[in-house]
Amino acid sequence: MTHLSPLSVPYRAAQRSVSIVFALVFIAFTGGTAFGGFLGGLGAVALVGFAVLAIAGYEFAYFQRFEYELTTDTLDIRSGVFSRRNREIPYRRIQNVDISRNVAQRLVGLAAVDLETAGGGGTEGSLRFVTYEEALRIQKEVARLKRGDTAPDAPEPDREVLFELTPRELSIVGVLSFDLRLPGIIFLFGTSIFPVVASFVDVPVPTRGIAAGVVGLVMLALLVAVISWVAGFASAVVNYYGFRLTRVGDELQYERGLIQHYTGSIPIDKLQTLTIEDNPLKRRFGYATLLVETAGYTPGAENGGGGNRARRGSEAAIPLAKRDRVRALVEEIEGVAEPAFERPPRRIRRRYVIRYLLATGALVGALYGVNVVFGGIPWYSPLVLVPVAAVAGVYQWRHRGYALTENHFVTRNGFWKREMRFVPYYRIQTAIETRTIFQRRWRVSTVTADTAGSLSIVGGDAAAVDIEDGDAATLRTELSDRLRDALADRREERRRARQAALGIDVAEPDAERGVADAVVTAEDGHSASESLEEVGPRAEAPSGREAETAPDEAETSSESSSNDVPDEPTAEEEESSWDDTSPGGDESDEEQDDERNGFIWGDPTSTAADEDDADTDEGESADER
Repeated sequence: MTHLSPLSVPYRAAQRSVSIVFALVFIAFTGGTAFGGFLGGLGAVALVGFAVLAIAGYEFAYFQRFEYELTTDTLDIRSGVFSRRNREIPYRRIQNVDISRNVAQRLVGLAAVDLETAGGGGTEGSLRFVTYEEALRIQKEVARLKRGDTAPDAPEPDREVLFELTPRELSIVGVLSFDLRLPGIIFLFGTSIFPVVASFVDVPVPTRGIAAGVVGLVMLALLVAVISWVAGFASAVVNYYGFRLTRVGDELQYERGLIQHYTGSIPIDKLQTLTIEDNPLKRRFGYATLLVETAGYTPGAENGGGGNRARRGSEAAIPLAKRDRVRALVEEIEGVAEPAFERPPRRIRRRYVIRYLLATGALVGALYGVNVVFGGIPWYSPLVLVPVAAVAGVYQWRHRGYALTENHFVTRNGFWKREMRFVPYYRIQTAIETRTIFQRRWRVSTVTADTAGSLSIVGGDAAAVDIEDGDAATLRTELSDRLRDALADRREERRRARQAALGIDVAEPDAERGVADAVVTAEDGHSASESLEEVGPRAEAPSGREAETAPDEAETSSESSSNDVPDEPTAEEEESSWDDTSPGGDESDEEQDDERNGFIWGDPTSTAADEDDADTDEGESADER
């Protein structure tokens, strides 16, 4: 077993001490009488010293009690000062090993390692802190063991640099980035900001009438634009400094960050959704951003010390590049090009225009109410936005649509922030048709392809918005059918791949005899013929959820007692077909996930969980023994 870095003790103690020391000093010197007259200052010093010693003692005990080990199958973590926790995280469940370092950690040579699984509820395992060299070793070893390379000296896959952000491109990222979270706040306090800004302008500024309203609105808009641009520029430079994307085997590895440096991986076989994102300024110069999502995971998202993650949505696989280059990467990863989209009905343009006009009217009404209370406010200023609202409604309609390709469901939505989402059919969990009270008036609906991605929780799934009611029902059924077919095709591909790896050549089944002839090639080059009982789709179906839960839970990262004893296999488990088990070992986890979701063998309209990440629905991700 390996311990954390010894430097983690003073570093963690300093982290915890700073906030506690400030709090105690503030309490002591603002309410010194609580410590007894002139002893207030001395009492504060003594209390601070005791707190620091207590924190240092706890961190040393934490260091002594925290151990981890990389075994052949799992990453084992033992931790806990007052209550012990033993966790075994199977490598096949680990989606990502992320390494993060801030400025202070880089100065002392430390790094934080986060182990992410498909559960999505939080960081599965967190190492706070190890040396940077040890963090890289853990990341490399986990990737090697996930590939099944048990030999420590196994050759690494070839590394191919897909994208590297140059200083010039980084500056373009900053120039074309806007942080639009500030305009709302600025509009709320615009009435108080306007007089201050006007006092610095050395030109006659009207104070009454329509002219005053127009001038105020223009100045406020300029202020919003400048502040949004400055905030976006700073955020882009800090986040994407030194960005590099590399393909290593079946993973995309990235590194980025100026103040907080991130190094992590994006497993290609776990991708849920690819998104091409742009805005009017990026479209004007031909640029776009590529975002990726994996199951319940956002690469590089902030982490609060190993607890629940403050997720920010998708992570940029390419922060900014020419649109053709982004499309080429999407086609390389998923094999899909940008299709021709089917737009909503033309009458929906009126709905979008009315929506923007209502928003403008609401703003005018709010300002009028403020004017009644405080007075002197040009409440009619937003009326100049009426022509803009009409144009925005038309453009929103033009940039909305959906398409069904051979293997993907593609949607496009948004004008100010346009997002084009590519979702493989086999990644869809369920197709949902919704209709609001306002959509019913226009006889339209929305069809959403729900996935296991991290943005699914906040409504970030691919959606065909405002399509005809009849088309919506047809689309929902079509997505369900294509999902079923895609899952069946993937199962067949994996079955044939396993048989090819074992040297088994299975002929077409004989309908009369109900058997298939197989040729098994031995290591000595000889072959033997044997008859294998034909396995039909119904025979492959699991005999029950209980028959699969026991073997699966033995490997799933779920919290359990160290005294738990695995159940004996049942007769149904022992009688599983040759297609579910092979001489090389147990059935693959992906096939178990396919059978658990019940989509292929059950009702086609039921919810189909992703075969790679169906364990996310089990709710637990770490074994505690």
